[in-house]
Amino acid sequence: MKLSEYLARPDALSVSDLRVQIGARSDAQIRQWQHGYAKRKPGPAYCRAIETATGGAVTRRDLRPNDWHRIWPELAVDASAAHEVAHA
Repeated sequence: MKLSEYLARPDALSVSDLRVQIGARSDAQIRQWQHGYAKRKPGPAYCRAIETATGGAVTRRDLRPNDWHRIWPELAVDASAAHEVAHA
């Protein structure tokens, strides 16, 4: 799920609550990620924190769709294994 989709949900954390939970500098920083301002994406540490804070609703793969497999290669291995089990 995209961060913007998550934050639009009625049961989601507020931008301010998410900022506090992940230790971001400002609400504006969260909004830049939320709206993709200047193609900004959260760094790896923030991605992990967002995944945890959202209870897995927004994953590292969702936040970094083009390079997650290079940052977290263990997720690519996990995804391959899950795919193999599902199609066995």
